[in-house]
Amino acid sequence: MDGVPESHSGWTFLTNHARVLAAIADNQSARVRDIAVRCRLTERAVQKIIADLEQVGYLSHTRQGRGNIYEIDPTKVLRHPTEAGLGLTVASLLSLLNLQDQTHRQALPSEPAQPQPTQAPAN
Repeated sequence: MDGVPESHSGWTFLTNHARVLAAIADNQSARVRDIAVRCRLTERAVQKIIADLEQVGYLSHTRQGRGNIYEIDPTKVLRHPTEAGLGLTVASLLSLLNLQDQTHRQALPSEPAQPQPTQAPAN
C-alpha cells in the first residue's frame, strides 16, 4: 500500500465489513491490497474482515494461483436484528449499493461535450 489511509473520526453510514463485501462483489478476484486501498483500510484490517465474513458464511474463497477467488453467499440474512427480522439479505444490500453506484457513475460526465457546429442562417 502506498501509505497509511487517512484517519476518520466520527460515524459513517456503512461499516468496514459492508465496504469490503461491496469491493469483493465488484471484483471477486481482487487482492487484499487492492481492497484495502479502495476501502481506505490497512491490509491487516481487510484480512481480519475477510476472516470474519468467512467465519459466519457470508464469504468463501478458493485459491487460484497466487490469488483468491471470493464467492459471496447472496442468500445470507443480514446480522442486525432489524434487518434480519425483515429478511433482508446480502443480495439486497449489494443491490442497493450497486444501484447507488450506478446512479453516481451515470451522473459523472464521461467526456467533455463537443461543441456542435453552427449552421449559417438561411437567407
